[in-house]
Amino acid sequence: MFGFGRRRRERELADARADAQRWYERLGGQVMNLPPGDEAATKQALVDAGERYNAAGSQLERAETPAQYLGARETALEGLAYVRAARINMNLDPGPPLPMLAGQREAGAIRQDREVQVQGRDYRASANPGDSTPYYYPGGRVSGRPVPAGWYSEPWWRTALTAGAWGIGSVLVFDALLSPAFGDYGYDAGYNAGDQQGYEQGYDQGYDQGYDQGQQADDGGQGGYDQGGGYDQGGGYDGGGGYDGGGGFDGGAGGFDVGGGDFGF
Repeated sequence: MFGFGRRRRERELADARADAQRWYERLGGQVMNLPPGDEAATKQALVDAGERYNAAGSQLERAETPAQYLGARETALEGLAYVRAARINMNLDPGPPLPMLAGQREAGAIRQDREVQVQGRDYRASANPGDSTPYYYPGGRVSGRPVPAGWYSEPWWRTALTAGAWGIGSVLVFDALLSPAFGDYGYDAGYNAGDQQGYEQGYDQGYDQGYDQGQQADDGGQGGYDQGGGYDQGGGYDGGGGYDGGGGFDGGAGGFDVGGGDFGF
């Protein structure tokens, strides 16, 4: 029994490593082989893709668990999302669709141009790249807040990515630029229905669980711990053709954390 469990964990680890490595190598081939383009938006998207490539490489070197390999896979997919945006902007075939990133579905996408002024500075967001919106974000949850996919005038979310927390200035931009007053992707409804319900359910479940465990402790019960779960590779993704290649890319690495969430964009 114990030998079977060990073999299963080894297989899960090997599958997670292979899947992460596959997306990492695909990203490397794209970063190395694509021309930089002439437009600022294309150049910036490829720079961001290169940063994701380096970050994924660092994560792969340190990974020791399926969850850590899954994080490297997610980082590589983020890089490929930047590549896809650059290819579209260069009128090239973007290739097969990519697997959905964590939190991407909940974050949604920018569907109409918008512009706000915060503390004397102009901030823009658009569904399309341009001279005034050269920074792409593939969409996802950044330190608990959903940032829709789209093109932005500044990467105002980057501080939250690197520091793990939102600064006051970035929060002001988030609230103004992605205000539900625009009314085109249901931010207010998603927050009220999703987060409030999740909060209440989490509170109730946590309270009940804590109460039951306390009762067991009072009764002298031992209680059990079921780790269960593990890593489920699932069906995987086979893009087929294209997007192959290795190669290296020198540049700055950095952390990138996009979590899931329940905001309904």
